[in-house]
Amino acid sequence: MFKCQGGRVKLHYCLTVFSGLLESLFFTGITFGWASLVFVLKSDGYFAGYCTNATREEDQDVSIDCRGQDEHLSWVMSVATIANTITRFPIGYVFDRCGTTVARLIAVCFYTTGTLLIALSRAETSVLLYPATACLVIAGTTLYMTNVQVANLFDTYRSTIMNVYNGAYDSSAAVFLIIKMLHEKGVSLHCCFVFLTSGSIFQLLRTFLLMPKGHIPYPLPDTYTYGVSCPGQRRERREEEENDKELDVKRNKDDKTAEDETSALHLHKKLLYEPKQEEASFGSCVKSWLFLWHLLWVVTSLLCQFLYLSLVNPMLTRLANNDQTLVSHYTNAFAITQLCAVLLSPMNGFIMDRHKHKPHKPLTQGETKREADLSSLPLALSLNSMQCFLFCVCFTCPVLPLQYLTFILQVVNSAFFFAGHQAFISTAFPMQHFGKLSGLVMTLSSLVLLLQFPIQYVIQHQLHGDPLYH
Repeated sequence: MFKCQGGRVKLHYCLTVFSGLLESLFFTGITFGWASLVFVLKSDGYFAGYCTNATREEDQDVSIDCRGQDEHLSWVMSVATIANTITRFPIGYVFDRCGTTVARLIAVCFYTTGTLLIALSRAETSVLLYPATACLVIAGTTLYMTNVQVANLFDTYRSTIMNVYNGAYDSSAAVFLIIKMLHEKGVSLHCCFVFLTSGSIFQLLRTFLLMPKGHIPYPLPDTYTYGVSCPGQRRERREEEENDKELDVKRNKDDKTAEDETSALHLHKKLLYEPKQEEASFGSCVKSWLFLWHLLWVVTSLLCQFLYLSLVNPMLTRLANNDQTLVSHYTNAFAITQLCAVLLSPMNGFIMDRHKHKPHKPLTQGETKREADLSSLPLALSLNSMQCFLFCVCFTCPVLPLQYLTFILQVVNSAFFFAGHQAFISTAFPMQHFGKLSGLVMTLSSLVLLLQFPIQYVIQHQLHGDPLYH
């Protein structure tokens, strides 16, 4: 770390948090702006071969039916989300086993591949959108997963930082809105994605300079260091650790001769409540009811979120009677609403961290620090479930002006969901299993997300684009 004006300033920590916020804003969740990119892809003729001439029976008027194009563009997002959830467990395993650097290098490779594939694609090679979008989604979620641990650097605001990162993750959807606006000004889609490819340089620099090779522990030790530090700082840290160890050994010898029943009881409680949870195996965590109920909550929320992202553009097109100017207006409104996610996300963090600004219960009452953190989560998770229900109700109502409210609920629900999921996993289970458990939840969710395809088919063909059966 660094020293400034005689006091220790955790400048390195602050740089890590700030650079992680920038990375989340511009690179992690850009595929959430899929509705904006779809507008550009349609203008450039992607999957236009699936548009057909249709004759209306009532007036014999010939019109263009592009439901096939909408269907393929919806499938691109659906395939990407399923590919992302399937790969989450192996990537989480690599993150736990090999550390942050290896996981982030994998993410950078996926990101670069995805942006280059879209930059090189044309209307004739529209099929490249499938692997390209999948690579972008996988890269974004992997970068987000490695950034979540940065919150461990600031214990008092740990959940708040997680939620801010999640808000930035959602707000990065505005990147595709910017591409849409540039495209309307004459900038080609390919130039935009070539520029986005250069963002991998920033990701690499941050990986080697401002992120640990392994993991950031929680709770954070006082002598913890990582990344680049001032010359001689690491040596000073090692000397401090050696001195602390010598003092601990001396203190233990003195305390051993004067140990009484009170200290023995305190030691017994410390061993009883703290290490036991840290020694829990991965298998026992997966088999616990806590994990299974959380899995059910995640699956339900993910299906609602990703199904909406896949269908929002054709839904707006139907409600606007194929008025592309009106569709563009609502698409921009949705993207701007997503941009506000980074401003809304701290609310959930304040709810989760509210107990940390109060005195903890004494150890004799049987409550550990992990249990205190866990007790603050039900309120946030319950609010998220209520938001998801209201979001689904508004989504199914075929009223165009009501979609403004749907946009707001989707953004708030997404901001609460992802951060709540990560905070729950990191709090309820040992940190050494964080990557595997978080990834396993997403991988198992992919089985349910396969329902997107029959649901989309029913909505597009049987319900004529109207998700509300009547």
